[in-house]
Amino acid sequence: MEWLALSPDEWNAVRLSLRVSFWATIASLPLGILVAYVLARREFWGKSLLNGIVHLPLILPPVVTGYVLLLTFGRRAPVGSFLDSAFGIVFSFRWTGAALACGVMAFPLMVRAIRLSIEAVDRKLEAAAGTLGASPAWVFATITLPLILPGIIAGMILAFAKAMGEFGATITFVSNIPGETQTLPSAIYTFTQVPGGEFGALRLTLVSVVIAMVALIASEVMARRLNRQIAIE
Repeated sequence: MEWLALSPDEWNAVRLSLRVSFWATIASLPLGILVAYVLARREFWGKSLLNGIVHLPLILPPVVTGYVLLLTFGRRAPVGSFLDSAFGIVFSFRWTGAALACGVMAFPLMVRAIRLSIEAVDRKLEAAAGTLGASPAWVFATITLPLILPGIIAGMILAFAKAMGEFGATITFVSNIPGETQTLPSAIYTFTQVPGGEFGALRLTLVSVVIAMVALIASEVMARRLNRQIAIE
């Protein structure tokens, strides 16, 4: 079973994938909640367009999404050059760029899970709190947010799992640099391109499957526990 032991480079790819997926999920969460709330509760001109833009990464080839990010956030691109000169923030060919690409690709899954949770909330509960003098922000914090927490947790874990498996957008935007941008999918791809690399690819594939399954099971378990707790309260 020695062939199952990960090498230092493979451990680096695993740790980098976990790091990238974690920050991609955390950084996109506030915007995900806001967009999900707007899509679930507001009616306005352009709502269908916003919904289409949010879900566009699910339809476009990931390479196209990565190329758009490169044109936007590359060091010579309009947004990328401004962030670099003004704040010293660089995304292209950095792990932060991998997190950005993974966040963009996982964003639709997060928004969809949270939106469905918001739409399932009984608005009579919010209206009752409002009649007692609570402000809209306080109603959201004390009524809506606890009720949609299972959806938020599910959306976060789904986004994390999606980020762990992202390949096309990441490799197009930040390339495949060992120790800097080489995530699990990139490392698996690298192994498939070299003679004798099948065992390395198989090891990392097994790691990816285990992480994805743990994330999905954790999402289901946490959502059920939160739903039971909310029902009791």
